[in-house]
Amino acid sequence: MPIDLAAIRSFENLEFLARQLVDGFITGLHQSPYHGFSVEFSEHRLYNPGESTRHIDWKVFARTDKLFVKRYEEETNLRAHLLLDVSPSMYYPAPGHDKLKFSILAAAALTTLLTRQRDAVGLVTFADTIELQTPVRSTSTHRHTLLLALQQLLERPPAPKSGRGTDVAGTIHAIAQQIPKRSLVIVFSDMLGRGVAEQDAALSALQHLKHQHHEVLLFHVLDRATEADFEFSERPYIFEDVETGLEIKLQPSQIKEQYRAAMTAYEQELAQRCGQLRIDFVPVDVREPFEKVLYAYLVKRGKVR
Repeated sequence: MPIDLAAIRSFENLEFLARQLVDGFITGLHQSPYHGFSVEFSEHRLYNPGESTRHIDWKVFARTDKLFVKRYEEETNLRAHLLLDVSPSMYYPAPGHDKLKFSILAAAALTTLLTRQRDAVGLVTFADTIELQTPVRSTSTHRHTLLLALQQLLERPPAPKSGRGTDVAGTIHAIAQQIPKRSLVIVFSDMLGRGVAEQDAALSALQHLKHQHHEVLLFHVLDRATEADFEFSERPYIFEDVETGLEIKLQPSQIKEQYRAAMTAYEQELAQRCGQLRIDFVPVDVREPFEKVLYAYLVKRGKVR
């Protein structure tokens, strides 16, 4: 479902918009992922001697003469943590069309999809430090709380440029230490650090999550036309670092070839390293529909389950 990011502000209720987005996506699938969720429990498992008999299915015992335990949704659901980069670079390329707006709506849609599937979800927003961290719950009240927080973030103006960067590594290391159970960690970030050392630190932090037995889904959010392909009309520009405010004046043709080569090498390295760590790396373009994000999540969820 293509949605004009500039029009998102006209929706007073992000919760309604996220629901419409999810409903449209599900309608387009050949097979609904919700099949079976309406039943009281999700599956059976064999009874282990010595454990409580509270959840033994006696009807099954009467038919099979074997002891099975009902395994309820709360035992089988996912615990998902949405990590949302809200640093100044995420406000690129322009108000209403920026990477943060795309990520907010994608996170809202995933929150809706997760809670519909009775999965628990929590939200973390970060730049150079963690700004917001919520509990991980699956209730409708909690979903409303998360969507309200995303709505407020949607309406927040960009922070002034003050050299404030993005500490992806620090945030992920902190989260890895705090998550007590095997979880799915979903990251929305442009992963644009200030050099090789910072990028290596971010990948090391992702490896920390894997070492803790968590599953990781990284959405690499870019405005591909300008940030990857460097498509600008041929005239003088003043290019500005959106996090530090530093400026340089030049014509695109002066650096286009070198820039594209460097960006391609960086993305290939990032994808390769994620592959080695068994992290799902998904490049997404803010100019494309949101279906890619939702579908990648469903594929990952199927692997985890």
